[in-house]
Amino acid sequence: MTLSAAGAGAGAGTDAGATSTALTSFTGDAPPYAGGNPFADYRRTDQVLSRFAGLTDLADRRLGAGVIAANDEFFAERENLLIRGPAVFDPERFGHKGKIMDGWETRRRRGASAQVPHPDPTDHDWALIRLGTPGVIRAVVVDTAHFRGNHPHAVSVEAVAVSPSASPAELLDPALRWTGLIARSAVGGHAENAFAVHVERRFTHVRLRQHPDGGIARLRVLGEVVPDPAWLAGLGTFDLVALENGGAVEDASDRFYSPPEHTILPGRSQKMDDGWETRRRRDSGHDWISYRLVEQGEIRAVEIDTGCLKGNAAGWADLWVRDAGGVAGAAGIEPGGRSATGGADWVRLLDRVRLQPDTVHRFLVEPRPATHVRIDIFPDGGIARLRLHGSLTEQGADRLALRTAAIT
Repeated sequence: MTLSAAGAGAGAGTDAGATSTALTSFTGDAPPYAGGNPFADYRRTDQVLSRFAGLTDLADRRLGAGVIAANDEFFAERENLLIRGPAVFDPERFGHKGKIMDGWETRRRRGASAQVPHPDPTDHDWALIRLGTPGVIRAVVVDTAHFRGNHPHAVSVEAVAVSPSASPAELLDPALRWTGLIARSAVGGHAENAFAVHVERRFTHVRLRQHPDGGIARLRVLGEVVPDPAWLAGLGTFDLVALENGGAVEDASDRFYSPPEHTILPGRSQKMDDGWETRRRRDSGHDWISYRLVEQGEIRAVEIDTGCLKGNAAGWADLWVRDAGGVAGAAGIEPGGRSATGGADWVRLLDRVRLQPDTVHRFLVEPRPATHVRIDIFPDGGIARLRLHGSLTEQGADRLALRTAAIT
């Protein structure tokens, strides 16, 4: 899709004052691929990004994100930006347009004439990304894996809050004001380029610009989900712990095979590693996940799904709830019973029940106000999904509406 007229200028339709901090110092080309493991010389940021381990990738396609437009995608399609997992490199794979890359790659820009062969300093390519769910953006990762000498010289990122279903034409309206998140910043090839974002606002879309052209393998937009209070109020009963509704995993006993965050993703698990699975215990303990609900609510129905977990599903499970003084997101909750801050104890919501492999288990429970939930599984194994159906309390709905209005 070519929409070159709108968004032509590097600063067109953008509020000044991009606020970010570069977390990496990678710039320039990476050495040409010399054979063997293509990731052997990959420049990554595991230690830096560990500070964002609890955040959600708001640009996750499993939440409904999509790359809805780009001005150019000659060598590689824009949709590759949001593929899960690391980019794949096959040195022997070529097509009729050239080397096939697992990322978004545009053609080489040229100047206006033989006398001016180089691109204008303002020339750039862009892609529009709809976030899977609105949220506050805390970090952006621009991954140029396998783009060694064909990555962009620099990138910049902006964001806007509009209807989640806004069309490309609406987003490219020159009258629409975007907020700068990352000012034009040099990046490195074959590297995980990370930026911390310091803008306390709720956004629905981002615009990624690469200057002047080149290729980017993956884009990750890490942040905190901020749902639409009016939508949740209209639903009445909904999943209070679902990631798309603003629920979150706070901690877990084990992340060995797959992360606990999978348990609150949309839809049913499609394969074994699409759920949460722990290592095999050789002691007398048990595994658990603690969650923060979107806000204070009352749970009335519970689903524990062991889909695709057949010889490794948890044997039993029980559920506990806690009302953290009526404040969702309160810190200092210790798994096992008490609050580190001296608040109320955990209260059992669901007695220990037997779980079957690859099965959806449904239970009705006595409603009680809660801001946090913990599932204990015995002795180990995994679950695919946890659904906690209920409604916000009046206090929880009011607090959510006030918080959202303050950052919208």
